[in-house]
Amino acid sequence: MSASAHRRALALMLLSAASFTANVLLVRALDNLHFANIWLVSCARFLVGLGVVAVVYRREWQPLHLVRNPRLIERGLLGGIGVYLTYLCVVKLGAGRATFINNTYVIWGALLAAWVLREKLRPSLLVGGVGALTGLALLTNVLGGGNAPGPYDGLAVLSALVSAWVVVTIRQLHASEHSSTIFAAQCFYGLLICGIPALLQLQPISGLGLAVTAIASVTAAVGQLAMTRAFRDLSVAEGSLLQMLVPVGIAVGGVVFFHERFTTHELIGAALILGGTTFIALRQPIRANAEAE
Repeated sequence: MSASAHRRALALMLLSAASFTANVLLVRALDNLHFANIWLVSCARFLVGLGVVAVVYRREWQPLHLVRNPRLIERGLLGGIGVYLTYLCVVKLGAGRATFINNTYVIWGALLAAWVLREKLRPSLLVGGVGALTGLALLTNVLGGGNAPGPYDGLAVLSALVSAWVVVTIRQLHASEHSSTIFAAQCFYGLLICGIPALLQLQPISGLGLAVTAIASVTAAVGQLAMTRAFRDLSVAEGSLLQMLVPVGIAVGGVVFFHERFTTHELIGAALILGGTTFIALRQPIRANAEAE
């Protein structure tokens, strides 16, 4: 690979990280605008995603496979649920806290890959996992001496587990399906899951709220496509490391724009999660959150 191709891939991965960061912060902003219909926000993301796939990958994706391949159906249903849970926890817990908890999918994904895909269970997983899980306990106040973890902390952990299972499913699907078809499965079945609740909870939306929802959907699509393309020229380790900028950016954005606050032990917990998951990502052959969200 030439130096220029490597620089281009790095730029695309940084664009992906910035887009995912912006997406979460924009969803968080919808709550401040008193428009936090997560069903509708999720639908908007799925619609834009399908539109992008149909335009950009019109020759590669196989829409009929979405109803013929059981694993695509599984990936789509779980992926749609995962997106909804992630956005819900961002609104209820705050952008930084929710994203740090969700980032533990790297640990769960590595453990599931060792079980399902028979990947080697490396010492790095144990070292990074212990650090990250200790951080998770501190961040959710299990060990911090503060308020007991609430139901949305549990949903955030569930979201991370769902993302981990989706990552493993995606790795299995890559043997027979194009990335665009795998991503389209999430969008298609996500719409089926979220469409009816979104209509039942339909509420008036201001022009500003509509604009923020549209921009958030576009940033999610840009992040997904930029990351997919970047991984053609970057190693999993290098790409995953750059994706670790996302929870940091979201936490900083939460403090700056939404006045979120972290106690000392929560900051220590967030640092342990970031350090542990980065350590695993550098040494464990798990594809970064590509198409998992």
